[in-house]
Amino acid sequence: MAAHNGQREPQTVPYLVMRNRLVRAGPPVNAQDVSAVPGGSGALDSRLSRGLVAIARIGIAFLWIQNVGWKSPRDDFGRRTGGGLYGYTEDGVNHPVFSPYASFLRHVVLPHFLFFGWMTLLVESVVGAFLLVGLATRLFALIGFVQAIAITLSVLNTPGEWHWSYYLMMIGQLLLFATCAGRVAGVDGALRELWQASGKPLARLLVLAS
Repeated sequence: MAAHNGQREPQTVPYLVMRNRLVRAGPPVNAQDVSAVPGGSGALDSRLSRGLVAIARIGIAFLWIQNVGWKSPRDDFGRRTGGGLYGYTEDGVNHPVFSPYASFLRHVVLPHFLFFGWMTLLVESVVGAFLLVGLATRLFALIGFVQAIAITLSVLNTPGEWHWSYYLMMIGQLLLFATCAGRVAGVDGALRELWQASGKPLARLLVLAS
């Protein structure tokens, strides 16, 4: 069929070459439609992937919540007995991983340990709670990553500690950040469209944090 300006429109060739044979091509398929086909492998992969992301988020949230359980303020976080959180913090001085950080622990954290003990309890409790419900997940995954680095720099060289437990803790936080894990079975996924439609500053921050 002739087009305007005397030029011919390109023709769609309805055949594909497959193993030296001409095979009639079907209609074009949208990639998004493939994953939406009921019972198709794409739909299964999508549901499985989303489910695994949600499981990872909830599992890491419980890791933080469980990690808070033994940090008791009743004995000043172990300062009175030399155990608990205070003992692990001392490990960062006695078995240094990074000298400047060990110096920071010795001269700043330990002399004001009660303050840092409460801050640790607060940060880890909040990280666990927000990751569990999937609210502002990317922000709290980053906070968890920073806290995991602080833990690693305190105890990595302590005798009997398994290094990979701390590496995996940090990798887990990065995984939650990279996958925007709160958008799957979380508050971020339920409210993100409302936040995007709102012009309020807090809503814009929540969009970034989710």
